[in-house]
Amino acid sequence: MNQDFTTKHYAARTYEKMQDVLMNPQAPGPEIQYHMVRGGTNQRNITIWEPGKVGEEYIKTYGHYHVGDLDETYWVIFGEGIVLVQKRAKDASGNYIDDEIDEAYAVHVKSGDALFIPSEWGHLVANVSKTYFVTADDSPVNFDEANFIAFPGHADYEAVKKMQGFCYYVVEKDSKPLLVKNPKYKKIPDIQIIEASEYPLKKIT
Repeated sequence: MNQDFTTKHYAARTYEKMQDVLMNPQAPGPEIQYHMVRGGTNQRNITIWEPGKVGEEYIKTYGHYHVGDLDETYWVIFGEGIVLVQKRAKDASGNYIDDEIDEAYAVHVKSGDALFIPSEWGHLVANVSKTYFVTADDSPVNFDEANFIAFPGHADYEAVKKMQGFCYYVVEKDSKPLLVKNPKYKKIPDIQIIEASEYPLKKIT
């Protein structure tokens, strides 16, 4: 029996959904910004970014923080991107402070690179290629969740939505990626774009 699993595995992130986290929510951009193919816990997930920009900002993922003790690894299959990784400050009671970032990295990745995202860190990825950008990742997905494809329950998207994105936006200037601070954050570390070989967050085995 031939079964079609498209609706179970696939979702597209639309311009309308992305407006919550864009530097300029009214800037024109492609209707479909990236494609998600969810594999579940026993398979890898695949993400395919469209090339292009929304205004000056490169096409990016929505961005999220992991809920619970979950880490993740991204493997770059094709193209070039900038991975933004950030860690929120905590108050005296151990609660996250959404508009204060203690540590952040902007990492240039290309085909063949792998990048580890520790638990408690947030991450998003922007496509700085002139082509599709494609990654695989091992993020867990529970197919029993009501909205597991677009906004899986292991990830916190609300904190990112509240701040209209991450602490930096990745824009194009003089045909190169440039980091622009998000003014909604009260505390942001000064960072520069680094190569994957310089990224200090490594998985402990």
